[in-house]
Amino acid sequence: MPIALEFEKPIIEIQKKIEELKQMSQDSGKDLNKVIETLEKEAEDFKKELYDNLNPAQKMQIARHPERPKFLDYVELMTTDFVELHGDRVGTDDRAIVGGLAKIDGRPVMIIGTMKGKSTKENLEYNFGMPQPEGYRKALRLFYHANKFNIPIVTIIDTPGAYPGISAEKHAQGAAIAYNLKEMQKLRVPVIAIVSGEGCSGGALGLAVANRVYLLEHAYYTVISPEGCASILWRDASKNLEAATALKITAPDLLKFNIIDGMIKEPTGGAHNDYELMASEMKATILRALSEFDGMSGEELRNQRYDKYRVMGAFIE
Repeated sequence: MPIALEFEKPIIEIQKKIEELKQMSQDSGKDLNKVIETLEKEAEDFKKELYDNLNPAQKMQIARHPERPKFLDYVELMTTDFVELHGDRVGTDDRAIVGGLAKIDGRPVMIIGTMKGKSTKENLEYNFGMPQPEGYRKALRLFYHANKFNIPIVTIIDTPGAYPGISAEKHAQGAAIAYNLKEMQKLRVPVIAIVSGEGCSGGALGLAVANRVYLLEHAYYTVISPEGCASILWRDASKNLEAATALKITAPDLLKFNIIDGMIKEPTGGAHNDYELMASEMKATILRALSEFDGMSGEELRNQRYDKYRVMGAFIE
């Protein structure tokens, strides 16, 4: 059973009660099917109502769930013939960004994403999904490669932000991200970006200048992490839940502001409850999006991407 979040505990209690009744029925021979069916119906109704009405803070907790599918899980479930490409050609291979060539339903793509781990050892290997400048330079090398050979690009983003350490600053973190933003805009192939969990700050945007940007139902996308926002506004990172609400970080608000192009539905309870179903929904979205750009020239793709970002925001004169 997946790790339960605090707001999910009432569901867990009902499920425990159902299991106890099933065991009691088996041990005593009494027919408790009607009671069990009633409880199961109540549990299902409660679960649906709960997940249909999550607040931004609760969605943030699901987006950060330790058992949520990671980039390489999606690669395994959605693609075939994946060949990982390493290194920034300067001397470093940042494991927080993983990418390579693959096929989705036989269609070649360059698939790139931020990678988190499922254990302490893996998280250390992938630096908790926080890329160094070398990671962004590796991603840019793969963008160039895809552009040269006319291969569509898919990025899958799940990062609390670019690595903020001294080593990253020494190696020009800000410049690496800024250069990606500029160069992604000039790509002459379709770019599809999906925020699958956390999408924080420039660390996420460095892979997300795309013709289509999608957000998973319980993912979030924001200019700053809720903790960072709370630290600045209230000098108190513990007010991150209030900040999450104020920042408008979830799919309904982002759709309203034209920041994203669509929301990808998750299995009930979150993506971690059914990897295969989540990957299937994501794959269908990618193929549908790519089909929209079939026949468009490189210049048309570039102009569409440029126009998409130019109309974002509101101005008062």
